[in-house]
Amino acid sequence: MKLLENAKLDAISSTLSIETPVCDVTTRVESYSCKMAGDPKKLYKQLRNEPGTSPRDLEVLGPSQTQSPSYNYMLLNSPPPVTYPNPIARSISSDDESPLYKTIPRKTLIFLISTLNASFEPDYEFSSCTSQDFSREMNLEVVKNAVDSRLLSTIGDNYRLLSPQLWSVIDEEINLKESEIYCYRPDGTSDPFSETGIIWSFNFFFHNKRLRRILFVTCRADCKTATNDEGNEEGDSLDTNNYMTFDEIMD
Repeated sequence: MKLLENAKLDAISSTLSIETPVCDVTTRVESYSCKMAGDPKKLYKQLRNEPGTSPRDLEVLGPSQTQSPSYNYMLLNSPPPVTYPNPIARSISSDDESPLYKTIPRKTLIFLISTLNASFEPDYEFSSCTSQDFSREMNLEVVKNAVDSRLLSTIGDNYRLLSPQLWSVIDEEINLKESEIYCYRPDGTSDPFSETGIIWSFNFFFHNKRLRRILFVTCRADCKTATNDEGNEEGDSLDTNNYMTFDEIMD
């Protein structure tokens, strides 16, 4: 996966990465080409050629993170239930109509795993992820509401002005109406969203097959320790310069 340079995505990522008196929020909005090269290509070939599998196989996904009637945004940061001993090895036919699970082509699953690897290398490695670590999100408005609600509750009213700009820039890069949406659910042990002190996180992928591109939106809030508070008193307030930078680029 190749990271595609985009000044507007960089600006909004910086704008939404802030310090508050309670937590540090880190946001990244990144665009990746699905064309494989180098190490990601080697991983793709390795996963694609696993015995007994085909890139066209359909893998069982985990349950939706946003469509449950009892949806709670904290679910986006909790480990998934264990459903199958080896879920990535289970392929099902496309006519399976189970309401509890959706499927993903093995090739697309490899794209999602490769995106995580590209975004968090060299500190974290996601090659052992299975399809159960991801879910398909069918309702764009519900996903937007999940992102907006979380950022609004943390950043405050400043985000009300930023939200339309955020989604406009994302749509410009990936064409939301053409994209399939997936969500990564932290495993609770070994990824950057399972570390001690993480208050919440979300990770959404917007996959446009025609563009052969994935836009990755990832955000986490780290609780400040007493030690960090003492050393960062000047960073407790919002940095409004970030908003000016983003507005200038939008113009």
